[in-house]
Amino acid sequence: MYPPHLVAPMKEDLTSVGFQQLTDAADVDNFMANAKGVSLVVVNSVCGCAAGACRPGVKAALAFSDQKPDNLVTVFAGVDQEATAKMREYLLPYPPSSPSIAIFKDDELVHFIERHHIEGRNAKMIAEHLVMAFEEFCGEKA
Repeated sequence: MYPPHLVAPMKEDLTSVGFQQLTDAADVDNFMANAKGVSLVVVNSVCGCAAGACRPGVKAALAFSDQKPDNLVTVFAGVDQEATAKMREYLLPYPPSSPSIAIFKDDELVHFIERHHIEGRNAKMIAEHLVMAFEEFCGEKA
């Protein structure tokens, strides 16, 4: 577990652009039971690839994409352990991965970017990947 003062800026990096922080299992279950439309879920972490590629890439994609998810939520691996464990149940069959990025349509996982797809890539590459995913999944209307 990381000290709250250490991770506060890392959490704020996403909450400052509209992400809802889910901090326990009930938050996750409630969100997943009630989320409608397209949801972007970020499993945040303290690692360098989260700071250098994941969070900046997510923020850039949201800033520059014409298509955007309806819901933005995040859990923080190594901090909000109960919430992260619960979210990972929804991310099955993928193994635990942080950071990672998921896109859900209602309660169906339709796109997942694992840590090994984030490591070694820069924020621009992550943003471009997400913009394409947003165009595919957010542009469709039921």
